[in-house]
Amino acid sequence: MKKYTLVLIILLLIGCGSNTSIVSSWRDPKITVAQEQFKKVLVVVLVKDEASRRTAENRIASSSPIFKTSYQYMNGTTLHLSKEQQLKILQDENFDGVVTMRLVSKEKETNYVPGSYTGMYYGGFDGMYTGIYGYGFGNWYGMYSPAFYDPGYYQETTSYMVETNVFSLKENKLIWTGTTKSEYVTDVGQTVDAIMQAVVKEMRKDGSLPSK
Repeated sequence: MKKYTLVLIILLLIGCGSNTSIVSSWRDPKITVAQEQFKKVLVVVLVKDEASRRTAENRIASSSPIFKTSYQYMNGTTLHLSKEQQLKILQDENFDGVVTMRLVSKEKETNYVPGSYTGMYYGGFDGMYTGIYGYGFGNWYGMYSPAFYDPGYYQETTSYMVETNVFSLKENKLIWTGTTKSEYVTDVGQTVDAIMQAVVKEMRKDGSLPSK
């Protein structure tokens, strides 16, 4: 069912950390996030697991007092309402913005990590047997130390493409959108933080938010 109330979908997994970067973004040329001066923004996470939903929403809400978790307003008693009724709830609660995140795709990639050779040279510089006397025990020990080879291997990683949108309820339109790519995702909270940091950095870059 389509949600005209503009929902926030965040990828949720188990574990610790991710590598997140901006892939693409767009902003309304006539208005910026800073100009809107949001005072109350709805944050909604749609996942099957209610505990995970609340964990993610709480994580985002903890970053700023203007963010409000959706489970306080949009729950089992309100999701069946019409889009007009849902919008009225937001208006009655004085919301002026909504931030949404949507999982666009999940892709697996296999990359080859080459092996490495570890060996100790003996004598002087660059392994040349010149002037070895007086250079210390390390040079002599290298003559007898074995060489080690760490074989290469294939590593499978999963990439998550997440679309983040910022809507103005006052203007009733989208004013910013961006897509991030997250890899090595293992922790819910850290991934949410990484996405938010990447989005804020991009907004400062394109003028949606003032630079530091």
